This record gives sequence, structure tokens and C-alpha cells, in this order.
Amino acid sequence: MSTFFRGTLVLMGAVFLSKLFGFVFRIQFVRIAGEEAVGIYMAAYPAFIFFLSLIQLGLPIAVAKIIAELYAKDKFGDIKALMRKVWKMTVLSICFLGPFLWFFVPFLASELLRNEEIEKTLYIGLITIPIAAFSSVLKGYFQGLAKVEETAWSQLIEQFLRIGLVTWFLPYIVIQDSPAETAAAAMLLALVAELVAFLYLWMKYKRQKMKAAASDSYPSKPILQVALPSAGSRLFGSFTWFLEPIIFIRALSVAGVSAVAATSLYGVISGVFIPLLLFPAFIPYALSIVLVPAVSDARARSNKHMLQERVSLAMRVSAITGCFAATVFYLHGEHIVNVLFHIDEGSGYMALLAPVFFFYYIQSPLHAILQAMHEAKAAMMNSIYGGLGKLFVMFVLASQPGVEEKGAILAIGFGVCLTSFLHMATLRQKKEAGIGFTFFAFPYLLFITTVILRPLVWPIAELPWVADSLITCVMVGIGLILFRQIRLSDIRMMRKLVKKS
Repeated sequence: MSTFFRGTLVLMGAVFLSKLFGFVFRIQFVRIAGEEAVGIYMAAYPAFIFFLSLIQLGLPIAVAKIIAELYAKDKFGDIKALMRKVWKMTVLSICFLGPFLWFFVPFLASELLRNEEIEKTLYIGLITIPIAAFSSVLKGYFQGLAKVEETAWSQLIEQFLRIGLVTWFLPYIVIQDSPAETAAAAMLLALVAELVAFLYLWMKYKRQKMKAAASDSYPSKPILQVALPSAGSRLFGSFTWFLEPIIFIRALSVAGVSAVAATSLYGVISGVFIPLLLFPAFIPYALSIVLVPAVSDARARSNKHMLQERVSLAMRVSAITGCFAATVFYLHGEHIVNVLFHIDEGSGYMALLAPVFFFYYIQSPLHAILQAMHEAKAAMMNSIYGGLGKLFVMFVLASQPGVEEKGAILAIGFGVCLTSFLHMATLRQKKEAGIGFTFFAFPYLLFITTVILRPLVWPIAELPWVADSLITCVMVGIGLILFRQIRLSDIRMMRKLVKKS
């Protein structure tokens, strides 16, 4: 257990720094580039993620899971053979799908997104995809070996470079009259940062020594049995995100909003409000990365106690994270956006998003546990239902005059809740996991209670936002201790593990 928790803490700290750097990058980007350029960049980014998911075919998750199982059995020759096969499969995927995606870009920009200025940013993103695909395979390799430091350092290097390049180079190439050129330049700087992070991972990979010679060949079937269901889940999730700006812009046009204004609105929502809400997700994200090999290892050893202990701890930590985040953002989120991003528009967005994003913080660990327990297909279907529900509700609500972008926000929240509850229902059927619906009940009840009592205890916005948020966190922390969601044994364990680290 200590190895699992210690690895999680190391990765959590690194992912926190990576998220922090990414958050600083967004602040700098919004301030330097302007809302319209951010809108173009954010409208192109979901397409970049969707194209990357197509190229990857779920191979990084398969690599992490299979290597964890092989490493537990000391089959080092098979690990080498597996990596050779995965490299070949990745190259074939790039060569086969790359040309189709290249010729699809003009249609995507002009017909689907209704903004030809996005085209150049899309092309640069497409060039970045092979680098990102190879990096993802290497990250899966190190995750399978439980070497979280390499993955963490690569993320830190990438984010640090992005901040530096945007801060010191982007101001010299910003063209105020051409937001499209500014957005394309930002994507080019992201390409440079991705390349440097890949080179770091490749150097670490070449230095990794295995004790045995590579086997003759590793069969494709076991790789695809893990990769394809995982790819289906990730692919559909990224596909619904890919459709999100398309439906958002089209729905608002039905309501009478121009394509340029709709693109800017999408940039504010997806480039400012959503990333702020996702900032605390570094904790469940780190857990989800560690959980796939950790749960797979426990299952391979047939250790039911270890399996339940890891699942229970991961879900409790994620729910506690959601409680803190939802409370702070509901009460102080709009003021934080105004101070950090210098954006005044978006009144009421946080009040709509924060209560439902509580369930986002438990979603990625649930998904990871399902994948490790051979329920990747069920996780994929849950994501499909949540994605379809989000898109349907988004078009219906956002196309109504007077509702518009707030309807889109409600749809995003609906998709989050639906997917998370379906994941919980699926995992509850796996008796060996030993988990039900109660792990989030007390934290969510505490969120509601704190939102009601906080203004009565101390008036909001009388102090600077940091101090104001700190008072809220103290109230939440006291409530979690009283509800026994944070236990003295947890603090002792963390202190011991930090000393050992």
C-alpha cells in the first residue's frame, strides 16, 4: 500500500506543478493574445485532441496495463517485444490516418466551425500529433513500470517551456488585427514544447535497462484487446469534445449570435472557466494514472484486500477534492476569474458549473478502475451516453434566444453527471471492488451546507480573494474532519510516506 500511495504522492506533486504551470500559461495567453485569438485556439484544440485519439488507438493505456502485468511476473523479454510491436503500430497509424486528416482540415474550418481563420491553427496542431503520439506511448511505458517521475518531469518541462515561450516570444509576434495569426503562433509554440518533452522521455527510455533479451515477437491480439475498447472510450469522449465547439457555434447562430462572437464566447468558457474548475483535478488525475497499473497488479496477485484498499482510498480522496473545489469556486469563482484573467463577462457561469463539477473529480479515477478491472467496454458506453446527452441538451438549450451560452453550460454539467453516475453504477456491480454510492454523499452534503453557512459566518468579498478562499477551505476542512472523511490515520500515513520519499 505504501508503494502505491508514495508513487501517487510523487506524481500528485508533479502534476500539481504541471497544472499550475498550465494555469499560468492560460493566464498569460488570455492577457497577451486577447479573447478572439483564445477563442480560435480553443475551437481548434478539441479537433487536435480528437485527431490524436484517432492516431493513438488506445495504445498508451494498453502499454501501461500490459507492462504492469508483465513486470509483476518478471517477463522483461516480453516487455521489450511489446514495445517494438507498439512502435510499429503507432507508425502505421500515423502513415494511414495522417493524410486523411490533412485533407479534412479545410472542410472542418470552413463548413463545420464556420470560421476559415481556424484553418492554420488546425494544420499546426496536426503536425504536432505524431510527436504527441510517441510521447504518449513512452508515458504508458513508464507508468507500467511504476516510474512516475519520468512522466511527471516531462509534463513539467512541457508546461514550463510553454509559459516561457508565450511570455517572452508571443508578445513580439502578436498581430492585433489578426487573431488567427496569433492563435497559430501559440499552437506553434506548443509544438516546440511538446518536442522537447518527447526528447526528454526518449532519452530516459533509451537509458532504461532490462535484464533479458527481447522475445522474438509479441502478439497483436492481447494489445488490441486492451487498446481498442480503451480507444473507443477515449475516442468517443474526444469526438464529443470535437463536436462541442461545432454544436455550440451552430446553436448560438440559430439564437442569432454571429460566428465570430460565438467563437469568442466558446473561448472564454472553455479557455478560462473550465480550466479554472479543472485546476484541482491534478489530484484525481494523478490517482487515475497510478490506478490502472496498481489495480491491475492487485488483480494479478489475487489480493482482494489490497484492491479494495486502493479503490477506497482513491475514491475518498477524489470526493474530498471535489468538496473543496466545488465550494471555493461556487462562492469565489467569478471574482477569481476577474482578478486573474481580467475578464468581467460570464456572470453566473460558476454558480451553474461548480455544483456539477464535483462529480468530474471522481470521474477519471472511476474510469481508470473500470479499465483495470476489464470493464473498458462498459466505461466506453458510459462515456458515449454522457457525451450524446451533453450534445443533445447543448443544441436544444443553446439555440433558445435568452438562454444561449448558459444553456451550453448546463449541457456540459449534464454530461459530467450522467457519465459519473453511470461509472459508479457499473463499478458497484463489481463486488470485488467493494464500493457503493456513499463515498461522495457526505462531501457533497458538506458542500451544500458550507455554501449556505459561509456568508452568514463571514461576509464574502470583504477580504482579498486568497484570504477569502482560505476561510472557506478552513470551514470545509473542519466539516470533513467532523464527518470523519479526513482521519488522523490518513495524516499519520502521509507523514510517514513523505519521510520515506
